[in-house]
Amino acid sequence: MSNTPATEAPRRRTFAIISHPDAGKTTLTEHLLLAGGSIRAAGQVRARGENRRTRSDWMKIEKERGISVSSSVMTFEHDGLMFNLLDTPGHEDFSEDTYRTLTAADAAIMVLDAAKGIEPQTLKLFEVCRLRDIPIITFINKMDREAEDALALLDEVASKLQLDPSPLYWPAGSGNRFRGMIEIKTGLFYPYTRRDSGAEYDQGHEDPVPIDDALAKGYLDAGELGELKDAAELIEGGFPAFEEESFLEGHMTPVIFGSALRHYGVNQLLAAIGGFAPSPKTVKAAKAGVDTVVDPTEKEVTGFIFKVQANMDPNHRDRIAMLKLCSGKFERGMKLKVQNTGKQLSVNAPIMFFASDRELAEDAFGGDVIGIPNHGVLRVGDSLSESGLVRFAGLPNFAPEILQRVRVKDPLKAKHLKKALESLAEEGVTQLFRPSIGSDFIVGAVGQLQFEVMADRLGNEYGLDCVFEPSPFSEARWLGGTPEKIEDFAGKYRSQMGADIDEAPVFLGKSAWEINYVAERFPDVSFQRTKERG
Repeated sequence: MSNTPATEAPRRRTFAIISHPDAGKTTLTEHLLLAGGSIRAAGQVRARGENRRTRSDWMKIEKERGISVSSSVMTFEHDGLMFNLLDTPGHEDFSEDTYRTLTAADAAIMVLDAAKGIEPQTLKLFEVCRLRDIPIITFINKMDREAEDALALLDEVASKLQLDPSPLYWPAGSGNRFRGMIEIKTGLFYPYTRRDSGAEYDQGHEDPVPIDDALAKGYLDAGELGELKDAAELIEGGFPAFEEESFLEGHMTPVIFGSALRHYGVNQLLAAIGGFAPSPKTVKAAKAGVDTVVDPTEKEVTGFIFKVQANMDPNHRDRIAMLKLCSGKFERGMKLKVQNTGKQLSVNAPIMFFASDRELAEDAFGGDVIGIPNHGVLRVGDSLSESGLVRFAGLPNFAPEILQRVRVKDPLKAKHLKKALESLAEEGVTQLFRPSIGSDFIVGAVGQLQFEVMADRLGNEYGLDCVFEPSPFSEARWLGGTPEKIEDFAGKYRSQMGADIDEAPVFLGKSAWEINYVAERFPDVSFQRTKERG
C-alpha cells in the first residue's frame, strides 16, 4: 500500500510541551524520546559537565544556564505513530517564540510541578492554548518529591483554568512515601521503584499488578493499600470519566502523575498522547483571496513557517526555516512557492529534526515539521504551497516591552551589525526598529533575558562586541490608517518615527501615557500592539 496523505496524516501527533520554568519540561522531553525508543540514555539537565548537555538544548547560553531558550523540534516513531514534539522555552521572556510554536501544535502537554501547582507562566501559556482551542493533557511531575495534596492540585486546575480534570491514575503518597499509582479504569497498580539518580533506566519500573497483589508483593502496606483504594473510589465518584469529545473541544484534561527524572509515568503519558491527542486538523486559509479550509488529506502540499533558526551548526552560517506541513505529500526536491513574494524554492535538502541531530527527509505529510535551509528567503509567517496561492493566517508580532539602543564597539563593523540584527529579527528573537533620524538601531524584546541571549549570539556567532544602552523610547506601536493620514502624522512626529524590518511605519513613544495622548489627538491613525507577519 502506498503512502498517501489520507493514510499518513492520521498517524501524526504533533504536540507541544508547556510549563513554568523549572517544572521539568526539558527532562520530560528527554524521557519521552527515551520512552519512544529514540535515545538510549536521557541527558540530565542537572548533571555535571558533558552529561548535562541534554539533547534538546543546543545553544551555548542554554547549556550554561540549564534553561531552554529556543524551541526545538523532535520527530520520533513509536507504536505505529509518528510523533512531532515541539519543545518550547518556558522562560517568560520568550513568550512570543512559544506563542508561535503553539500555532504549529495540535495538542499540548501541560507540566505542573507537584509542589507548586499552577504558576504564572503556565497560566499565560494556557491562555494561548485556549485562544487556539488546543486540547491539553496534564502531567503532574516530581511526585518523588514532597508534593501538594493531589486533590488540591486538581481543584486548582478546575478553578484557575476552568478545565474539568479527569484523573486516569491516582498516586499513592509523594516524596519518600511515593509508592506508585493506580489506574482508575482497570484497578492496576503501577509500582514506583526508587533508584539512584545516576542509574540507567533500561530496566524501567516493575510491571503493573492488580491492586490486591500490591500488598502481597510488598509494594504497599495494609494502611497504604486501604488509603489508595478509598481514594480511587472517591475519584471515580467525584470526577467525570474521561470523554474524548470534551477533551478535543478543550473542556476536559486527562491527568497523569509521575516523575520525569525517574522515568515514571512517562510511558503512560506517551500512550495517552498516542490514544487521545488529535491527528492534524483542518486549517483556515485563503486561496487566491477566497476563504477556505485546508484538509491534511488534500493532495496539494501546503504549510507555513512558524520559526526560523539560524546558526544551529556554528561551523556553517546556516538558516533553517521550520515548516509545519498542513496537507499533501511532500517529497525531497519538490518546488514550493512563497505566497507573499511569489518566489519559487526547490527544496533539495529538507531536514527532519532530532534535537540538534538531523537527517534528510525523503518525504513528509500533513502534521510533520521539516526544516528548510535557506539564506534569508523564508521568514516567520510565510505560507508555502505548490500553487503559491494559499495563505494561512499570519503569526503575530507583539509590541516589545523593553526597547534598547545597540551599537558595536568597533565602528568599522557597523555594516556587519546591521546584517546580524536583521538576521536575528527575521528569526523572531527580537524586533528591530530603525529610527527615521539618527543611525542607531533600536531593538525591542519582551524580556531582559532576550537581550542577554542576543548579546551572547552577536558575540559567538557574528564576532561582534556590542553595547546595549537605554533607549529614549519605552513603547513601540505599529501605525494603521490611510497612507495620507500616516504621512501627515509622521510629518508632525518625525523625531519619533521609525520603521521595522518590513519597512512598516512605527511610532516610538516615550511612555504609555504619551501614546494614549497622541492617539486621542489623531483619531484617524491606529496605534497597534500586534502586527501580523507574513
